[in-house]
Amino acid sequence: MRYTKFGFPPPPVQPASSSSSAASASASVAAEPSPKRRRTGEAAPAEMREEAVERLRGVVRDSVGKHLYASAIFLADKVAAATGDPADVYMLAQALFLGRHFRRALHLLNNSRLLRDLRFRFLAAKCLEELKEWHQCLLMLGDAKVDEHGNVLDQDDGSDIYFDKDAEDHEINIKSAICFLRGKAYEALDNRDLARQWYKAAVKADPLCYEALECLVDNYMLTCEEESELLSSLQFGKEDGWLSAFYSCLIRKHEKEYVVEAKFKELERESCSISSLSTSETLKNNIDILACKAEYYHQNGEYQKCFKLTSSLLERDPFHLKCTLVHLAAAMELGHSNDLYLLACNLVKDYPQKALSWFAVGCYYYCIKKYDQARRYFGKATGLDGTFPPAWIGTGIAYAAQEEGDQAMAAFRTAARLFPGCHLPTLYMGMQYVRMHNFKLAEQFFTQAKSICPSDPLIYNELGVVAYNMKEYQKAVKWFELTLDRTSSSLNEMWEPTLVNLGHALRKLKEYQKAVSYYEKALTFPTKSLSAFAGLAYTYHLMDNFEAAIDYYHKALWLKPDDQFCTDMLAFALESSCQIAACRK
Repeated sequence: MRYTKFGFPPPPVQPASSSSSAASASASVAAEPSPKRRRTGEAAPAEMREEAVERLRGVVRDSVGKHLYASAIFLADKVAAATGDPADVYMLAQALFLGRHFRRALHLLNNSRLLRDLRFRFLAAKCLEELKEWHQCLLMLGDAKVDEHGNVLDQDDGSDIYFDKDAEDHEINIKSAICFLRGKAYEALDNRDLARQWYKAAVKADPLCYEALECLVDNYMLTCEEESELLSSLQFGKEDGWLSAFYSCLIRKHEKEYVVEAKFKELERESCSISSLSTSETLKNNIDILACKAEYYHQNGEYQKCFKLTSSLLERDPFHLKCTLVHLAAAMELGHSNDLYLLACNLVKDYPQKALSWFAVGCYYYCIKKYDQARRYFGKATGLDGTFPPAWIGTGIAYAAQEEGDQAMAAFRTAARLFPGCHLPTLYMGMQYVRMHNFKLAEQFFTQAKSICPSDPLIYNELGVVAYNMKEYQKAVKWFELTLDRTSSSLNEMWEPTLVNLGHALRKLKEYQKAVSYYEKALTFPTKSLSAFAGLAYTYHLMDNFEAAIDYYHKALWLKPDDQFCTDMLAFALESSCQIAACRK
């Protein structure tokens, strides 16, 4: 018998006169495969195919884990073609996305007709994000409205579905991820108000969406009061107490010392709930938490303590960029130019496209008082990332150091517009107006800064300086006392000017004994200032204690021999002392 070219035998030809029973018998014989042609395992061909497909799915997952994206794409494509299963199509789209084939992944998702599934829609929007097509990204995510407090207003009408419900207990809520992506799109389109609202919606939808909170905090999108309100509105799971404590530490860096310390102790206590029972390790040694504590030290003026902590952290993880930023700020305050130089060189080598690297170079030049170069590198940092707050503030401070007030004010205004939750640009604008002796306008800016961050003691010090210059001495005393009340229990040299200012104000009110006590407290710090010695000398002079006055005038002139005020008053004190001595004789 001659077989066809495909290797299959032709169907048997039945005689026309055969009966129906014979025909059915022949058909059953023909339908039954010949036992001579059956191979081992042929009884279950579908099961074999399913096992092979499942094996390939495992290989795809392993290839993604090993970053072999070309292999993952090749195999996932074959699996999706063989099964047509939505999960396999999604796996192929994920492999294409990870392999940076964004157009191809987007085309696949659009043609899948499965964009009602939130996973498919989100991945398609992520492709558009990578392609910088922000308007299309928002269209892909769909229409939605959100209020000022981050509450999504439109209700789910059932048009969206989510097939992977089984994994929801151990993953970030897909709607939270969609809210976060909307926020990123609006931020890229310079609509920072809507970006802020969608970031808040993302954190509210799932507090585990740390990226959204990070954007709100790092980009200063919220005032201190708004941060506290957002934190109190979050619904943490029963096992997420440590996360609530960490978020509290993250946003409350200007609070009083006992408040912050209590938050860190609470975090250490809560961290035990997720620590291994077989070890004594807890989250208290985690770098993120210690970097947060270092930032608190910096905000409180404890620069040496901050620098020591960040140095030890960077030995453990030299590429922790948040810790690096705090380390830079502390090193600049302490004048450690060598450390700044080495750190800047390493950052430029490792991260040439990051704003932080060129900001570090600017910090080095600012530290060695080369303000032109500092401005240039701060400007380069803002060019690389226009939403990097320290670079804008650094630019303004560098201009201010060269007495270029207009350019400094322009940089601070830009920073205040971009980062409405950061009080520093407004504070520095007020300081510029104090330099110009425009005290009324300076007071307005300081008041605005206080409304943004009411817990920063530096604002109260500046308000006291304005009141003193406006000859409102009682008001000045109130502001200076509030400043000291809001600092840590152990005063450091950062607050030495506040003590001197308070002494000046009390001297003006003729409360000489109180003034003397604050001057003497200021002189306990290593940074003994001319103003403290001169103020103490003049107070003793007004109290007719000429011997003490002469002694402190001499100490002041030792610091600055050509000080005219101390020279003249020393002459008067010596003359008065001689007259009294003559009268006694």
